Amino acid sequence: MPRNFTMDDVTILHEDNSVLVVVKPQNIPSQADNSGDTDLLTLLKEYIKDKYNKPGNVYLGLVHRLDRPTGGVMVFAKNSKAAERLSKQIVDGDMTKQYLAAVLNCPKERKGVLVNYLKKNALTNTVYVATVGDHNAKRAELSYEVLESYSDVVSLVKIQLGTGRSHQIRVQFSAIGCPVFGDVRYGGDSLAKGHNLALWAYRLEFNHPVTKERMVFVAYPPEKEPWTRFNTAKYLENFADSDDTDRDGVPLYFNPNVANTLD
Repeated sequence: MPRNFTMDDVTILHEDNSVLVVVKPQNIPSQADNSGDTDLLTLLKEYIKDKYNKPGNVYLGLVHRLDRPTGGVMVFAKNSKAAERLSKQIVDGDMTKQYLAAVLNCPKERKGVLVNYLKKNALTNTVYVATVGDHNAKRAELSYEVLESYSDVVSLVKIQLGTGRSHQIRVQFSAIGCPVFGDVRYGGDSLAKGHNLALWAYRLEFNHPVTKERMVFVAYPPEKEPWTRFNTAKYLENFADSDDTDRDGVPLYFNPNVANTLD
């Protein structure tokens, strides 16, 4: 049975007249799909409608997505101008998204770049590695660094996307023999039956669409298996002396504790 998500499951990191930044729970669709299950976009529209007593339809722009089983930081635009400017940042590479993943085995190279051409099967909603020049295949690139390995059985990896293809991280790591822990679709469930997908969008950085202020948002992954095998805080931002800023003086919005309660 699908879970009936409510706003009690959603952590709001920041809200103003232009943007709404939240921590997406795992296993909720970013937007409505064929399942008919509650989706995050609809939930947030209802939240805005109720909070501000808005009549009629509420505008909220979905400028990027996370796969249903992936949780982490997302930004939504509260007006069309903000949506346009945030979308342009994505195209121009000014919005950066970083992920943490627990993958099976350990990549041969501790740090590297993965480049593949990916193709989607719409009938099965799966993505696979294709060859260069294959019809409709799209170039996919990401960079990664192995932060820690648990007996080479499960490894903690930090990832930055160079492109934003469907299921990209899951497919590219599966292709090198390191599927994401808990990924039933791409071979990562051999040690992880019954566990959530261990893929978490932990850091999002962009320029505010109106003030142009650089903003950084961070949410730690849930304190559940397999994340508890690693000292994730050791590799992420140190908030102890941050005073709400990172090392560059950029305002830093984070929620390392509340996110731990998300399923």
